[in-house]
Amino acid sequence: MKVYYNEKYMELDEVRISPFDRGFQYADGVYEVMRTYFGKLFHVTDHLERLSDSLKAIRIKFKDIGELENIIYKLIELNNYSDIEVSAYIQITRGEYYPRKHSFPPENVKPTVFVSLTPITNDTKTIGKGIKVITEKDIRWLRCDIKSISLLPSVLANQHAIDEGANEAVWVRDGILYEGSHTNFWAVKGDSVWTAPLSNYILPGISRKVLIKVCMENNIGVIEDLIRKDELDLYDEFFITGTTTEVKPIIQIDYMRVGDGKPGKFTKRIQSLLFDYVNSKRWIEIP
Repeated sequence: MKVYYNEKYMELDEVRISPFDRGFQYADGVYEVMRTYFGKLFHVTDHLERLSDSLKAIRIKFKDIGELENIIYKLIELNNYSDIEVSAYIQITRGEYYPRKHSFPPENVKPTVFVSLTPITNDTKTIGKGIKVITEKDIRWLRCDIKSISLLPSVLANQHAIDEGANEAVWVRDGILYEGSHTNFWAVKGDSVWTAPLSNYILPGISRKVLIKVCMENNIGVIEDLIRKDELDLYDEFFITGTTTEVKPIIQIDYMRVGDGKPGKFTKRIQSLLFDYVNSKRWIEIP
């Protein structure tokens, strides 16, 4: 597989990352994930703006944000992925520097940039039948709005979910359900959808942003408010969203069955509206 590493396209097994790279030693870096539909990157500008915000938040200076789109399309060409959908992973760290120290290295140290692609296999089973989730005490830091590569809490939470026979873990902080380990969390009440408001406690999901837009265009109420764990029985349905997750209905939270244990009608409508938006291709950006 061809990847991009520090201004070069090469085979994956040719990549060599220094043990003194600050991403390796400190998780001092950020990442971004985007995907294609019809061979075009979905809401690429939104993804790159979020990546730029993350870089600024941790003070990594990287001037070539605009080139990343071209890099991804070049990798699609080099890997002969033009006829399939892919997700693109971008990771940027503060770079390599010796001797190891906690403070920033000199400004002439270049960031380490890595880009790779993964073919997407449609998960029709969980999209159609729904998933189980567990709730997990939020042990993360206070800047969850930064897409940091420091993901150990999310790794442990997601593995705990799998160990419990579930698909995702939803973070709970002070009795509030904020987001999943790698998704945004939603609830349905009546004819409206609810999701946590943007803050330092959640990642500003691109799928979240798109779905809010789609709901508003279809006269579906969108309420950005806190969802309390002790009030889950007040809601009718739940679902999660993400770049490759799309919209997945939740049929069980911990030991609580949601509705009749099948994807709800409203969530199915949300799925349909999102797929209609994707298929409309009106999101494709003209160069």
